[in-house]
Amino acid sequence: MTEKPSAQKNSEGLLRRHFEGGTADIMNKINASIDVDWRLYAQDIAGSNAHCRMLVAQGILSPSDGEAIENGLEVVRAEIEAGAMQFDPALEDIHMHVEARLTELIGEPGKRLHTARSRNDQVATDLRLWVRDALDGLDQALRDLHVVLIELAEDHVETVMPGFTHSQPAQPVTFAHYLLAYVEMFGRDRDRMKDARTRLNECPLGSVALAGTSFDIDRGATASALGFDRPTANSIDSVSDRDFALEALSVSAISAVHLSRLAEELVLWSSPAFAFVRLSDEFSTGSSIMPQKRNPDAAELVRAKTGRIIGSLNSLLIIIKGLPLAYAKDLQEDKDPTFDSLDTLLLCVHAMAGMVGALEVDKKRMRECAGADYSTATDLADWLVRVGGLAFRDAYDSAGAIVRLARDSGCVLENLPLVEMQKIEPSVTESVFDILSIDNAVASRVSQGGTSGVRVREALAAAKARYL
Repeated sequence: MTEKPSAQKNSEGLLRRHFEGGTADIMNKINASIDVDWRLYAQDIAGSNAHCRMLVAQGILSPSDGEAIENGLEVVRAEIEAGAMQFDPALEDIHMHVEARLTELIGEPGKRLHTARSRNDQVATDLRLWVRDALDGLDQALRDLHVVLIELAEDHVETVMPGFTHSQPAQPVTFAHYLLAYVEMFGRDRDRMKDARTRLNECPLGSVALAGTSFDIDRGATASALGFDRPTANSIDSVSDRDFALEALSVSAISAVHLSRLAEELVLWSSPAFAFVRLSDEFSTGSSIMPQKRNPDAAELVRAKTGRIIGSLNSLLIIIKGLPLAYAKDLQEDKDPTFDSLDTLLLCVHAMAGMVGALEVDKKRMRECAGADYSTATDLADWLVRVGGLAFRDAYDSAGAIVRLARDSGCVLENLPLVEMQKIEPSVTESVFDILSIDNAVASRVSQGGTSGVRVREALAAAKARYL
């Protein structure tokens, strides 16, 4: 836009003709949303084009008016994309900016575009379109994360590491199996996003302010033109519903929690106490005074931004919780948390994919820690059940006593003399040593979903088929 729109002409001319006084400056400031909802310009113009074509098809607008409107909307789009549009708080929102500029460009036909619609159904449509695009982008980003996780797992099917419960070494697993746990988490996130997308894919346009319209419109045509599955069913619900945004933010919060858990693993694993992995230089920072420091800032920021994403969900829930039907100005505040949550999640997913894709893994260190703290004790108890014929609780007690003996003797289980084990449990035989090594312990976990090599390879193949 070459000239800044006149607040008096546009805001009061378009919206306040029945008011005698002007608008207070502070009212303009609190009432305006253009600093946030300008991001809906592409969706707003797409909706306006679909609405215009429908009005022409229904004989409500003339073809010449329709052509002028569509040509004018493309000029408005180009001006916004070129940064030439000067936004004015007096025009409140992106809808009025587009309409005001369109009318400046083409005159009378621009005034006809708002026939049989309201800003209420307009913004509900625009935001659905934006959220739908955001969910599609997030699904692609999570697919990229799936790719790097699965590729890393394929390289580490035989890499043994400690599995943990209560943040304590529990049983040996493979690094591939560990990574596949996150593959499953992010797979559920993608499924939830697809479910949310399916539910939001109904078009509110044509619901108008809250009651529908007396014009003979074709809501199915506008829904189809905008890629929706169908029009929404109830005009009151259409303009006041933000379930689609709540669901998107709920999915976003769950996915962010999964990212945060993986980020926490990377923070711990990259510390000298663990030394399982090394983050690349691209995703590490240094200290301003300690030259030896190598900080996992990207992972820490993913962990922290999760709180911000959860906060956005809470914010939107609180905005909506007390609203009677139908539209209320409170709903203007839905965009900030929605934009911020989905934008932030996308950033975090990209960062995590970069970190995982460039991760250096210390196989030797992982293996050293995998056998720590008698992690094959459960295998000993299982052997006493399977081969020794003991009830599990008796086997558990005997295995615990053997572990205490090994700890008191300062040796690992597989180095404890057979005769010493037999003093505690006479059923122990030489074959017990076949299951006490970490490699044999891992290989023995052949139940479906287990950590044995054969099961992990099956899981990798299934994950590639499902997610890639």
